[in-house]
Amino acid sequence: MDTYRTIVTTGEATHTEKRSKFIAYAAHAADAGEATDFVAALRKKYHDARHVCWAYALGTDGADTRSNDDGEPSGTAGKPILGQLRAAGVTQAVVAVVRYFGGVKLGTGGLAVAYKSAAAMAIENATTEERTIEDEITVFAPFAATDICLRTARNLGAHPKSQEYTAEGVRIVFLIPQSRATELRQALQRIHILRL
Repeated sequence: MDTYRTIVTTGEATHTEKRSKFIAYAAHAADAGEATDFVAALRKKYHDARHVCWAYALGTDGADTRSNDDGEPSGTAGKPILGQLRAAGVTQAVVAVVRYFGGVKLGTGGLAVAYKSAAAMAIENATTEERTIEDEITVFAPFAATDICLRTARNLGAHPKSQEYTAEGVRIVFLIPQSRATELRQALQRIHILRL
């Protein structure tokens, strides 16, 4: 699989359940630090809220996950939020749901449904896009071989990220879909391009 889906524009949604207000945000997160910073910013903005529950999925395969119930009964907030990230098929993303208690207890089932609904709405309101998982390959090509190097790479779906000229030739950094990286390396070796 050479692609993954992620959030590019933050989505917001508000869900009300028995006078409790759930304000949800879905955003892009490059790493765990960015995800927890996003949650911390919401805690600051909604300092008077009773709970700020959240979940994130990271990595191009979405395998790095974490969720937090923030004082709600175990499994009633973070897991349902994470479930919505999985259901939407997005990764490199964080969803946080701010809850203002409305005076009526929802019970564990009601809480889970409310957090799930708010998270789903926020993800739906976000803009997502499919991104290609690319490998970086750095090569050094003598001047005489630069054209064939570039043409070979282009034919395999690679594109140059950068080119640096030296006295002996050109150092090129290619980006290529992950599944074709080995094929590019082999093709460049066949035409005697030196890999750094």
